[in-house]
Amino acid sequence: MQTEWTIRAISRAMLPVLLVLTLVEIGSGLVLSSFEAELLRSPSLLVLVPVTIGTAGNLGSILAARLSTAFHLGTLSFEPTDDTLLGNAAATVGLAGTVFPLIGLGAWALAALTAGATLSALTVVTVAVASGLILAVLAVAVTFVATYTAYRFELDPDDVVIPVVTNVCDVLGVLVLFGVVVWLV
Repeated sequence: MQTEWTIRAISRAMLPVLLVLTLVEIGSGLVLSSFEAELLRSPSLLVLVPVTIGTAGNLGSILAARLSTAFHLGTLSFEPTDDTLLGNAAATVGLAGTVFPLIGLGAWALAALTAGATLSALTVVTVAVASGLILAVLAVAVTFVATYTAYRFELDPDDVVIPVVTNVCDVLGVLVLFGVVVWLV
């Protein structure tokens, strides 16, 4: 693992990652703009976009921080039977299962109060929960891969994993949300 804490060493490790992640975010914006008409027709969905992608990134970041801490403590083995991996993955999905129904209900209520709800509360909550659970599973996978990759390339997961997870979850959040919308609405 990287033990040199200089501006040059950190920049050398992070600059390529940040450049790639910038391109990933541009792709996310292009995907989002292609769904603009659908978003404007359903204000509840418009409200869901930033909250869904933000929450997915937050869940992945929480998991990344926990795995990074376990890595630094030497309690993370990257084995399929590792209780740290499995327990934190289950906690992440469980947290998504409790928070996304509230996000859906809040998005519907906010849209109903400000722009007039065009979709039922049940539909918006269903879209939020389905998107959230899919994103939680994807966030777990992305976090595991990013943490393991950082380990293999001897990078500090504290520096690399959270930016990767949040940016990738932004893109996945847009794709999953609109995939679920197309499927359910």
